[in-house]
Amino acid sequence: PKSRFSTAEATVVLRENGKTREKTLTMGTLNPQVKAVEYAVRGPIVTKAGDIERGLQQGQKHPFTEVIKANIGDSHAMGQKPITFLRQVVALCSFPELLDSSSFPEDAKQRARRILQGCGGQSLGSYSASQGVDCIRQDVAVYIEQRDKGVPADWDNIYLTTGASDGIVSILKMLVSGQGRSRSGVMIPIPQYPLYSAAISEMEAVQINYYLDEDNCWALDINELHRAYQAAKEHCHPRVICIINPGNPTGQVQSKKCIEEVLHFAYEENLFVMSDEVYQDNVYSPDCQFHSFKKVLYEMGPEYFNTVELASFHSTSKGYSGECGFRGGYMEVLNLDLEVKAQLVKLLSIRLCPPVSGQAAMDVIVNPPLPHEPSYLQFHKEKSAVLGALAEKAQMTEQILNTVPGIKCNPVQGAMYAFPRIFIPPRAFVSLLQSLGMSPDMMYCLRLLEETGICLVPGSGFGQREGTYHFRMTILPTTEKLKVLLEKLRDFHIKFLKEYAPLEEPKRSEDDTQEALKQFR
Repeated sequence: PKSRFSTAEATVVLRENGKTREKTLTMGTLNPQVKAVEYAVRGPIVTKAGDIERGLQQGQKHPFTEVIKANIGDSHAMGQKPITFLRQVVALCSFPELLDSSSFPEDAKQRARRILQGCGGQSLGSYSASQGVDCIRQDVAVYIEQRDKGVPADWDNIYLTTGASDGIVSILKMLVSGQGRSRSGVMIPIPQYPLYSAAISEMEAVQINYYLDEDNCWALDINELHRAYQAAKEHCHPRVICIINPGNPTGQVQSKKCIEEVLHFAYEENLFVMSDEVYQDNVYSPDCQFHSFKKVLYEMGPEYFNTVELASFHSTSKGYSGECGFRGGYMEVLNLDLEVKAQLVKLLSIRLCPPVSGQAAMDVIVNPPLPHEPSYLQFHKEKSAVLGALAEKAQMTEQILNTVPGIKCNPVQGAMYAFPRIFIPPRAFVSLLQSLGMSPDMMYCLRLLEETGICLVPGSGFGQREGTYHFRMTILPTTEKLKVLLEKLRDFHIKFLKEYAPLEEPKRSEDDTQEALKQFR
């Protein structure tokens, strides 16, 4: 028999033959859909910010001492403290020996025992059913009924997910089919959260853009939906409409009338509705209120409620808890064909189950302490503090940005972001883009990072009307850090304008900024 080569001998033989083994996976053989995917929230600017941060730690000199990352809605990374009750319940589930400890309140122990009883072997380390732990799904259904003032919720329609993203991608996978002009079209808002464009690209579906109305506080205009739908019908089969409410990156909260119009449109055009409602607790404007798509659908009557297919999504990552790392979430899917429902369960079973610790965290969000329970006062105080601080920072961000010449920011009604429009003088991109080959807002954000240490995401990563430029920034940094960020941003923008478009004396000045800041001291 042939003797087996040792690794070293095999290498020598390869070299003697003059051939070297080529890689199986190269940029030439890589799935082209993977190459087409873009995800701006963790894109090149963020990579560069990481490099600068490491450089600062190693003693490299920059015109600033720290990188302020305002690129991603990651509350805890920005210094937000965990909600005590949530962490207590998850800790008890993870280490049940703590159930004997007097350091934990009885209401946290009661929830942990219930969750553990629903787990195989009463351990968080066992797989759950693919749809999630039954008692947690039941708690989600009760939460939805209470949120929607008594609209019925069936826990059999609840699927626990690995964050909302996992659910969104699973539903899109079910909907995408066909070839050529019969290929599935997916209607998404522009600006959008890049998960949507990335998933559509990866699945080779057709992206149908409908533009939000920036001049009207990023409202959704029903005429624009009709325009986008009619134009898309020429080259694909529109099958689904995605809505983000409250909006990311735009921060708008949709009115009930607007939601009714969208649902009527979906009913008429036979579209599946995907409602991304992960920011449902993040509503700051006193004139706005969160209305779930499901509640509005119910109020439109049985003809709508029993026919329109609707998937809505929620998550542990946002709201007041900000528990991004647990990757907990759920989706409620209404009016799914029964055979299709079995196919959805099959698809979800391929990934076995969502993280069970994330499921436990989701349970606490939908089943928080009640007024008569020992943890209620502390829980209520922590939740109110988080949402109160976010409301103040939303107002501060909008007001201060609007004192800067060449920046216009709509009210941040909800969610965690501002998406201001920036004026970039034509000279700036004519002179620089020819050599750099990047979009003007990307160049702007790159320079901002290199000169101030502020990490934002260019608007082009979310989509914007041609000829307009934006950036997205989170309102999550601490109030003090956010003030620093906004003042640095203001100074940078004025310097940038002076460099490329020598201004007459700006109408809004440093005095305006200082006046706006005073309100928040």
